[in-house]
Amino acid sequence: MTFRQRVIACFKGLATGDAIGKQTETLSRADVQKYYPTAIKGFFGKPGEIIPRYAGKRYEWRFGETTDDTEQTIAVARALLQEGEAKHEVIGKELLNCKKSVHPEVSIWEFQKLGDPGRVAYQGNGCGAAMRTAPIGVIYPPGRLDELVQAAYEGAVPTHGGQLAIGAAAAVACAVSAALDGLPTAEILTVVLSASRKAEKFRLARGASSIAACIETIYSDLVGKKLEVDEIARKWFPCTPETIVPLAISLALLTQSAEETALLAANIGGDSDSVASIGSAIAGALRPETVNDEWYQVVTSTNHHDLVALATSLADLKPRV
Repeated sequence: MTFRQRVIACFKGLATGDAIGKQTETLSRADVQKYYPTAIKGFFGKPGEIIPRYAGKRYEWRFGETTDDTEQTIAVARALLQEGEAKHEVIGKELLNCKKSVHPEVSIWEFQKLGDPGRVAYQGNGCGAAMRTAPIGVIYPPGRLDELVQAAYEGAVPTHGGQLAIGAAAAVACAVSAALDGLPTAEILTVVLSASRKAEKFRLARGASSIAACIETIYSDLVGKKLEVDEIARKWFPCTPETIVPLAISLALLTQSAEETALLAANIGGDSDSVASIGSAIAGALRPETVNDEWYQVVTSTNHHDLVALATSLADLKPRV
């Protein structure tokens, strides 16, 4: 696979995982089984139709529709195309235009209320920074780890300034970057842990956990096992910063499949769209042939973004050295 093909697959994996995972976001494992008794195996309805459990809600999400995960990824990619490097003010300017899932419970709400593209957050430990950081992994190779970690910080701080959030953003950007280079999974894991530890320098820890430690714990528990949805949901249900990104990275490296990662995440529940989009982006970069192109056709018919063109422009922006 060429580098360009890997980047395109990364973006396709991210968007398809986002849309597949959205079907079960916020559901418990038991509720996933109640709503989808035969399990999520793809889209559970016609493209563009409202997902039944969202009917009458604040936002009526549709089958095949991508969420703020994809929208904010596009914003970061556009900022990188403008500058050729990650600058938080430029990323912030693009994030001010994002519309999906902007409500008082999320960090981007406060950012948009302030209206300052140059704002630097010092709090916020959700996965919102990590879910949009894949484009940074396209620009910065793992061999330039300090620059990559700095770029992940720049992408995070308009909305997320906590150590867990910055560490998670660095981990995802590095995982994508290393996967795009086609590194073996053991090497990807090593460099991801190094990146997340380097990111800790930006903020003092507020607790005992670190993203690096959480990735090590979850990956070590799952490696060598058959990945069973019930067991993963029981032990590592993705509903906190300590589980969402570490689980996404672990599933991507263990399955090496964008499709399988998305389905596992969707059937687990919790923050399933973020786990599926982050994990499928990494797995798509690593193994482009595992992206489900039928799902991607649903995504393109339901949304109005041209991710292939965007990914191609980003891949061609500058050589990786």
